Amino acid sequence: MNVDDKELALAAAGGDGQAFGVLLRRHYDRLFALCFRLTGTQADAEDLTQDICAALPAKLAAFRGDAKFTTWLYRVAVNASYDRRRRQQTHARHAEGWGDWEVNRQETIREEADAKDWLAEAMTSLPQDLRDTLALTMDQDMTQAQAAEVLGVTEGTVSWRISEVKKRLKSLHEKEADS
Repeated sequence: MNVDDKELALAAAGGDGQAFGVLLRRHYDRLFALCFRLTGTQADAEDLTQDICAALPAKLAAFRGDAKFTTWLYRVAVNASYDRRRRQQTHARHAEGWGDWEVNRQETIREEADAKDWLAEAMTSLPQDLRDTLALTMDQDMTQAQAAEVLGVTEGTVSWRISEVKKRLKSLHEKEADS
């Protein structure tokens, strides 16, 4: 029995799964070939063909039979290809800049880690009393008054020690930069 595409399409639009299957078997290879020409890669052509086949049952409701089924199907494929390209371009526009942002974020993280590593190394060169003061007040874990209480010294001594730490670390940093 040789039923033409128009009759099959109208039957498939009415919910006839068998008619839909016959249409797919008849036109799948040509549809895939068109999708390949539209996309340029096999993977994209496979994705586009699958998208079209998945949407085809709903789209068949709009098939009136005014044009040949293949003409109508190719129009569906071309439109789907346009839609896919638009989505990809929109995605690319929205993604633009995120790569740079991520590179900059990673660089900032690396710089912060390097600075912490440098500080940890530099702290070993400080006398114990300065190192203890810095360890307590670094990153505002404790106020100068709290550090003074823990260390058993005056707040003025803590303030002087922090000033001394800053001078020594600056000097050390400058020496390393000159080397």
